[in-house]
Amino acid sequence: MRTTRYAVAAMAAAAALTLSACGSDSGTDSADSGDAETIRVGIKFDQPGLGFAEGGSYAGFDVDVAKYVANELGYSEDQIEWIETPSAQRENMLENDQVDMIFATYSITDTRKEKVAFAGPYFVAGQDLLVRADDSEIAGPEDLNGKTLCSVTGSTSAQKVKDTLANEANLVEQPSYAECVTAMQGGSIDAVTTDDIILAGLASTDANKGQFKVVGNTFSEEKYGVGIQKDSDKCEDINAAIEKMIEDGAWEEAIKKNTEGADYTFNAELNPPAMDACA
Repeated sequence: MRTTRYAVAAMAAAAALTLSACGSDSGTDSADSGDAETIRVGIKFDQPGLGFAEGGSYAGFDVDVAKYVANELGYSEDQIEWIETPSAQRENMLENDQVDMIFATYSITDTRKEKVAFAGPYFVAGQDLLVRADDSEIAGPEDLNGKTLCSVTGSTSAQKVKDTLANEANLVEQPSYAECVTAMQGGSIDAVTTDDIILAGLASTDANKGQFKVVGNTFSEEKYGVGIQKDSDKCEDINAAIEKMIEDGAWEEAIKKNTEGADYTFNAELNPPAMDACA
């Protein structure tokens, strides 16, 4: 009898250990599945109207498109992990698996396609000019002869204007587009150049609202795509999400909301965009 009681006790203890182990495994599995239920989205943190981070919140057209697409892929807003993705680091961050998707004024080019893949485009931008709201002299790049044009250090935008469209323009470089706009407020420059929607975002900030206008005479095409990894299987689903956003009106609403006060209208010949075929 004593032996039987010991055997029963041992079996009970073993059962308890087994249950405990199962409980522990279950908890681990739950944690792992929770980690998998997030999506890492790369955006700019310093581009008003497109991707801007402030006080733990994120705003802009790129952000709104990213939220819509993520939702269509099955992720709620609180399942998005926003990651700052500077221009120079975008390809590396995808190749190193630091982000799942990038929405960061990321132009689709053949050179970039050698390293990463793209869905979209979700917007077709074009190089344009930002001028003071009361400026009636500058209607396009050809009007910049004798004028002072500002762009960011390292950008080729202003030099392209001088080389091909206005040989007598005076070029000024600043560390950021915001500083170009400040210089224009002070009267030391006449125009700022980069992609039209970036200019609209700058002009729509509370500090600048109503003071500037986007000329609306684009002279290039920049297809903003969703950067994804080469082996990603998300391209078709992302394209379907963007098309749905366009069809239900949320796409145009997002543009208007994020460029309000900038006197900006997107190029209707290029937008809304048609999706490129997935590679």
